[in-house]
Amino acid sequence: MHEILYIEKEKLLPIIDAVVRKTMEMDLLWDWPCGVAYYGVCDAIKATENDEYFELLKNRIDEYIELGLPTAFTVNICAMGHSVLALHEKTGDEKYLDICNEKIAYLKKAPRFGESVIQHTVSSKNDFPEQAWADTLFMAALFMLKMGVKLKDETLINDALNQYYWHIEFLQDNSCGLWYHGYNNIEKSHMSGFYWGRANAWAAYTLSQVARVLPEPYLYPKFMDIAGSINEHLTALKALQTENGLWRTILDDPESYEEISASCGIAAAMAVRGNPLHRKYVKLALSGILANISENGRVQNVSGGTAIMRDRDGYRNISRKWTQGWGQGLALAFLSAIFQAEKFSGDGAL
Repeated sequence: MHEILYIEKEKLLPIIDAVVRKTMEMDLLWDWPCGVAYYGVCDAIKATENDEYFELLKNRIDEYIELGLPTAFTVNICAMGHSVLALHEKTGDEKYLDICNEKIAYLKKAPRFGESVIQHTVSSKNDFPEQAWADTLFMAALFMLKMGVKLKDETLINDALNQYYWHIEFLQDNSCGLWYHGYNNIEKSHMSGFYWGRANAWAAYTLSQVARVLPEPYLYPKFMDIAGSINEHLTALKALQTENGLWRTILDDPESYEEISASCGIAAAMAVRGNPLHRKYVKLALSGILANISENGRVQNVSGGTAIMRDRDGYRNISRKWTQGWGQGLALAFLSAIFQAEKFSGDGAL
């Protein structure tokens, strides 16, 4: 374990425990806030091997199934696939895999544009025609990659990698390495054109996972773009970390507030990549993030759901008052990565 970075596991365990329990107390619906929250719980289960967390998660998802799952699919709803797949892998129960396959069937026919790029959808309406959002990488592309590997389906793997490739093309600013929130293919623009913090977290974190999920990723040409993208991205992000170890809701705007879900996702990406040059940034982030977790496990100062806003003030004025599923989940993803620090030792090259 890298002592210069990580606190003792016995000190981290009660924090993870509090965040998990607070998360499982929330009345989250079957949608993306729940999907991100339970993704984090799954990470905590893997990190701590606490079977009680697994039972809490399984009982809740079984309750959802008994109540009846939504029949109208969206990209965002597919975020629930992460935790359902985790339940299948642990139990072998085919009912969970059936739900995952239903989500994949939707994603295969979901609205697309250009080179088969999945359009971001949040409801059954055509909310954002021909728009690519960084959020899609977490909600859909990473899940598609996991399922492709699970099913040994090369077509699905390549479809997932294609999503990564084109989101990089559309959203990453090659001049600085940062990511825009979204891209409008009809207008050929980034709309308001801001480097929104949580979008950069979705991008950095999901790109950091590809090499962890995909066996022999270097045999896939599009992975080389993923590796190059994240290396340049993390280099840009470390320069924008605040003195508190956090990142702002508009990354390069000193008048924007520090935002914890973005900070968790970015720091988790750095931890997972394992580049030793990033350890001091992750160490500082750990201090800043822990300062924003209450004793009862509430992750604080997490911005609410955020569309691609019209202007700078639109992002600056999003409320940070409430407990959010994505804040809980990304915090657990970060804390779990810290807990498993020895698994992520490397130079970050691939």
